[in-house]
Amino acid sequence: MAWYEENNISIENSIGIDEVGRGPLAGPVVTAAVWISDIAALKLEQDKLAVRDSKKMSANQRAKVIEWIDNQHYDLIRYSIGHATVEEIDELNILKAALLAMKRAHDSLGIQKEYVLIDGNKIPDIDAPHVIPIIGGDNKVLSISLASIIAKEYRDALMKKLSLEYPYYGWATNVGYGSQKHIEAILQYGITPYHRKTFAPIKDLSFN
Repeated sequence: MAWYEENNISIENSIGIDEVGRGPLAGPVVTAAVWISDIAALKLEQDKLAVRDSKKMSANQRAKVIEWIDNQHYDLIRYSIGHATVEEIDELNILKAALLAMKRAHDSLGIQKEYVLIDGNKIPDIDAPHVIPIIGGDNKVLSISLASIIAKEYRDALMKKLSLEYPYYGWATNVGYGSQKHIEAILQYGITPYHRKTFAPIKDLSFN
């Protein structure tokens, strides 16, 4: 709440966006866009739920936040998900693909606000009066923190689902990152349609 006051930006007149999945060897990059009302922000504070960068939260803490969001009225908090596919990541590069996914999340939210707050130092091509990059925004800005949590939970669940189809790679636990088990499985079984061919060590192997 303090960040909004210090920067003279209304919570209700802003949307927060964050992404997850830039680093993995497999799977899409996923983003979330979040709008939260003043009332919901106060309720979240009163309910004493920890909200910060999703990487600094346990799975249980993130699940409680998602449950809380899902129990709120549609007029109090809204969010949408954006993807960029593995094919888009390989074609565009991961940064451009992440920015594209951010735009998709914003556009599918269906809400226009004066401020769109982006975690990081780059901004996507979003039609809004003010699109502001904020380094470390997932630890400073409530809507960005919520977007971080939503995007991570969504992507983790997606990778766990894909692991049922491709069980050798350990995606249920490594969610596509280059763990030892994951790399060993790539060497033994090759790559899947969900692997990023432009990422090392895959790009250095003879799978293309």
